[in-house]
Amino acid sequence: MADYRQILVAVDFSTESRVVVNKALDIARRNNAGLSLIHVVEYTGSVYAGDIPLPEDLELDQRLADQAKGQLEAMAAELGIAESARIVEIGVPKREIVRIAGEQGADLIVIGSHGRHGLQLLLGSTANGVLHLAKCDVLAVRVGT
Repeated sequence: MADYRQILVAVDFSTESRVVVNKALDIARRNNAGLSLIHVVEYTGSVYAGDIPLPEDLELDQRLADQAKGQLEAMAAELGIAESARIVEIGVPKREIVRIAGEQGADLIVIGSHGRHGLQLLLGSTANGVLHLAKCDVLAVRVGT
């Protein structure tokens, strides 16, 4: 196993997120590595793909990000993760995770994977997208099978 210096952990606040974070914390301890948590609020304009244009609530994304910051603060405080290592972004999750990993010089991204198959796999998942876009190692922790 490689020696990691900076680990970025993607969390979605699902019940399985704790499994992912605990795995990353264990790797960070064994490697004496820094660890950051990231949660990406998916831009609401990209969620609806219908033909009828809907009015955008320009503040919705920010409200969701503010709510996520509170959840991330609670999780990180419980785990003893510094405030400076907590990141909430708005955008396309796979792109934002990879972008922040690059900015931080992360050499490992840890993310949960639900092991989707068939049509769900063809439509793509965040873990699959991160795996293909990242320039560093990616650990996909199998959760919720």
